[in-house]
This record gives sequence, structure tokens and C-alpha cells, in this order.
Amino acid sequence: QVQLVESGGGLVQAGGSLRLSCAGSGSIFSINIMGWYRQAPGKQRELVADMPRTGRPIYADSVKGRFTISRDNAKNTVSLQMNSLKPEDSAVYYCAAGIQRPPTYWGQGTQVTVSS
Repeated sequence: QVQLVESGGGLVQAGGSLRLSCAGSGSIFSINIMGWYRQAPGKQRELVADMPRTGRPIYADSVKGRFTISRDNAKNTVSLQMNSLKPEDSAVYYCAAGIQRPPTYWGQGTQVTVSS
């Protein structure tokens, strides 16, 4: 089993920045991919960004150039720096991890609200 605990999130004005962090524990050595998904009310959960243990990250088109994912394999953490936030970025953000996509393990979620 793998446990994922998120931190960060909150309320920010449009154009502002937030940073999300996620710490993994348990059988984390089995994990290859860590990343972030989000789900807005009435919408399906969608990939925001993820990255393998070694290799390049993948970003949703809607966040390219604004969000940056980073990972510390030694500490089993993954972070998401979100800049130039827009109201449409408002959602519950979930940390996710797995051997491959789609992820197997999920965090509890953290709310991000961007006001216009």
C-alpha cells in the first residue's frame, strides 16, 4: 500500500500562484509515476501533470507554460507550482501515484479556488 498526503491549496486571486506538495509513504519504492489530477464540480477528473521516476513530465495543454511539476525521488515527494492561475483552474486537486497510468493510489484531495 501507498499513502499520499497533500498540502497546499487554498484561495487565490486570478493571476496569483499556489504550490501543492504531496508526500508518499508505504510501498513507495514500487511507484514509477507520481503526479496531479483535478476535478471541478460537474466535470470528470483530469490529468494536470505527472512524471515518471526518470524521464520527462507530461502536462495538460490547459496548464502548459503556467504549471511546473517537480519530484524528489529521495524524499518521495511531488510538487506542483501553479502560476498565472485562472478561475477555470478551480478544482479539487489530487495527488496520484502508480506503476503506470492510470494511477492506483490517490491522496485525499485539496481544494484550489481562484477568484476572478
